[in-house]
Amino acid sequence: MARTGTLVTVTVLAAVGLSLGWGQRELEAKLERQVQAPFFEVDPLWPKPLPNGWLLGMVIGVGVDANDHVFIVHRGAATLNARTEGGYPLVGPCCSAAPPVLEFDPEGNLVRAWGGPGEGYTWPGSNHGITIDPLGNVWIGGNGARDSVNAADSHILKFTHDGKFLQQIGVPGRPANSRSMDSFGRVAKISFDAAANEAYVADGYGNKRVAVLDIATGAIKRYWGAYGNAPSDSNYGPYDPAKPPIPQFRNPVHCAEPTADGLVYVCDRPNDRIQVFTKAGAFVKEVQVAPLTRGDGSVWDIAFSRDPEQKYLYLADGKNERVYVMDRRSLEILTMFGDGGRQPGQFFAVHSIATDSRGNIFTTETYEGKRVQRFVYKGIRPVSRRDQGAPWPGRN
Repeated sequence: MARTGTLVTVTVLAAVGLSLGWGQRELEAKLERQVQAPFFEVDPLWPKPLPNGWLLGMVIGVGVDANDHVFIVHRGAATLNARTEGGYPLVGPCCSAAPPVLEFDPEGNLVRAWGGPGEGYTWPGSNHGITIDPLGNVWIGGNGARDSVNAADSHILKFTHDGKFLQQIGVPGRPANSRSMDSFGRVAKISFDAAANEAYVADGYGNKRVAVLDIATGAIKRYWGAYGNAPSDSNYGPYDPAKPPIPQFRNPVHCAEPTADGLVYVCDRPNDRIQVFTKAGAFVKEVQVAPLTRGDGSVWDIAFSRDPEQKYLYLADGKNERVYVMDRRSLEILTMFGDGGRQPGQFFAVHSIATDSRGNIFTTETYEGKRVQRFVYKGIRPVSRRDQGAPWPGRN
C-alpha cells in the first residue's frame, strides 16, 4: 500500500508539474504575441447626426485644428447623384448633400459647414484632402482629371477658418508636369512645417513628386521624386510585387508628412511603400507594407502620435481595410486594427487619417464608405501583435 500511495503521489505531482509547465509555455507564447503600443476603441456615437437631412458623399480628407476641431471634406454633390443614392430615389424629406467642408467640435457637434464654387477661385472638380495650417487657415487640394466639363485640378485653395476665400495657388487646367514651378498635378494632400513656414504637397495624381511651398506666398521652393531623384512623368506600368522597385513614385503620391525631427514620410501608395527623406529631399530609407497588395495599394495616409517624439506612426490602408500602428523610427508594425465592413470600427476604403491633441485618431472613408470615425486613445498597454479586428469598446 505504501508503494501504491507513493506512486499516486508522484503521478499527481508529475501531472501538476506538466500542467504548470504547459501553462507557463502558453503564458510565454502569449507574451511573445503582445507588444506595448497605443490602444484604441471606436466611438460609435461620434459624430452626432447631421442636420437638414444632409448626407455625406465620399469623405476624402480630414484635418484637426489647434482646438481639436475636426474638419472633413467630401464629395457629396458629385457622389450622391443629386437626389439618388445607389441608383434609387430618395423620398420624403430626406435628403441632400451636405456642403463640402464640415467642422465638428471634440464632442461631435457640427460647428459650421461651407465650401463649393465661389467668386475669385475655381473649386476643384474633385476635392481631395483638407489640412489646417499653423495660422488656422484651411487648405484644400483636388485630384480631378480634365474632362468635357472641368479643367484638371492643378491648383490648391486656401480659406480662412470659417470659409472665406484667401488664395488660389497654381493655375487650374494645366497638364501634368512634375517639374513645373507654378502649377501642380492633381494634389492629394497638403501638410505643414510650422517652424520653417513651409507646406509639403503630395503632388500627386498627375505629377509624381513632393513639392515644398512657402506657406505665405505659395511659391514652390523645391521638389523631388522617389529616392530623392529628379521626378519623371514616365509611365512604369502597374505595380508588380515580383519586380524590383521602380526609381520613381507611381500615381498617386498620396501624402508627405514632415516631423519635428527633420524627416518627411511619403505615401507611395500603389508601390506599397513609405519612403523617408530629410526635409531637403535626401532619401533616408523605405519600407514596404503588405507588399503583395495590387491595385489601389496599401499606403494611403499617415498621421503621427502627438507626444513630443512622435513615437508612433498610424498608417491607413484602404485596400486591406485596416490601420497599422508602427514605431515611427524603425517603421516596425507593432499591431493593427480594423476590418472590412459597415459597422463602427470597420472600414470601406479607409482613406485619410489624423490625430488630435488627446491622442485620438480620426479616419475617413471614400468610395461607398462615406463617413468619418473617431477612435479614442486609451493609453499604452500590451496589445496583440496580430490584427485586432474592429476595436469595439470593452474588448481585451
